Amino acid sequence: MTLFTRRAALTTTLFAAGTGLLAACGSSGSSGKTGASSSSTASGSPSGAMTGSGTVNVLYAGSLVDLMEKQIGPAFKTKTGYTFTGFSAGSTALAAQIKGKVRKGDVFVSASPDADTLLMGSANGDWVSWYLTFATAPLVLGYSTKSTFAEDIRTKPWYDVITMSGFRVGTTDPKTDPKGKLVVKALTDAGKEHPALLKIIKDTSTIFPEETLVGDLQSGQLDAGFFYSSEAKAANIPTVPLTGQDLKASYTVSVLKGAPNESGAEAFVQYLLGSEGQAVLTSDGFSLVTPPKTTGTGVPSSIAGLLSGA
Repeated sequence: MTLFTRRAALTTTLFAAGTGLLAACGSSGSSGKTGASSSSTASGSPSGAMTGSGTVNVLYAGSLVDLMEKQIGPAFKTKTGYTFTGFSAGSTALAAQIKGKVRKGDVFVSASPDADTLLMGSANGDWVSWYLTFATAPLVLGYSTKSTFAEDIRTKPWYDVITMSGFRVGTTDPKTDPKGKLVVKALTDAGKEHPALLKIIKDTSTIFPEETLVGDLQSGQLDAGFFYSSEAKAANIPTVPLTGQDLKASYTVSVLKGAPNESGAEAFVQYLLGSEGQAVLTSDGFSLVTPPKTTGTGVPSSIAGLLSGA
């Protein structure tokens, strides 16, 4: 699809220019990065975070662009002294890039535990040995108030409106993004009673990069799109629930094997799961998993103290 290809290329080009990460060559290096900084001391309470210097490179799900770039990233820098840099894409695509040594980072934040599983175990390079599930957010239909279908979306069943003639709906690629997979499931399940929905699954013109879907809706290219409630709230996009469905993102975080700035990575996770990070998540409409659920082994002691539920 021409629009998809053009946007994906633009996103990758801008990121490469801005951060110096070498995507296509498989390099494990990254300009501007430092190793573990001089010494960071944990505050000893969930509200604190280790302090230090250097860049912390966070690879995160595309549904978290506003959260990471406008809220968590800047606040983390102010609190700890570390510099935040991030790259967003579909969680499955990011896992594939990490596994293939195409993209290197310190922290991986996914919208599905399935993406972490792709990086666990010796057969997958042991890139992730543990991950923490820290929040969830339901799948919803977000819409443009400028759409000629806005009143229909507010008052009629979602599964009838999105199949109306001329309706433009956006989703993400199920091959690279967990949200796209959830949308396929929602349409497939609802399609048992509303067969017209099954046509949307086969329509590739509905597929957009996760990291640009919000902007595509806001620019008027779409009448509606499938989002997680949290990303829609952060972008001030009105939503309606997917009646009859109970699908959601499960957000996870982990420090990647060989993180160039391991202490900074731990500080980022500590900040995200501490009281300040949790307050931001709550204000953005995430449902917190308290305490975060641990999968795997080897959680650093600097982070483990946040998992007791105390």
